[in-house]
Amino acid sequence: MDQSQQENIVFNIEKIYIKDISYEAPSVPSAFIQAQNAAAEIGIQLGVEHGVLNPEQGIYEVALTVTATAKREDKNLFLVEVKQAGIFRIGGVEGDTLQRVLEISCAYVLLPFVRETINDLVGKGGFPQLLINPINFETLFDQKQAAQASPPSIN
Repeated sequence: MDQSQQENIVFNIEKIYIKDISYEAPSVPSAFIQAQNAAAEIGIQLGVEHGVLNPEQGIYEVALTVTATAKREDKNLFLVEVKQAGIFRIGGVEGDTLQRVLEISCAYVLLPFVRETINDLVGKGGFPQLLINPINFETLFDQKQAAQASPPSIN
């Protein structure tokens, strides 16, 4: 990419917002009394969705969904799901590069917001902080692309 092409690239954050949020703690209050010394098993799942809001202006919505669950002795302690979204203005890129920007760069922008929201919900629910480790969205994107490229096996 030459200098003039790089100068035409646009990446602006227009708005960051919570699109959907859910918190459940089915084992409360007994979870606070029983087996406090036993460690909880934490599971994290995530997904990235995106869509075009205004193609002429390069306006896209990207949503990062993170679901965190905690179990102890096969009992659900809590389940929290946050869909953190943003509106981004992106120009000067297309095709695979645009897909990478939407699913990697935008997801990296949204991650600190969703991390803070989940940690806040879990803490307000009476549980210890839940710090989500850094996520390598580039590796996840590459894995997704590889999975889509390989034909399904027939057994």
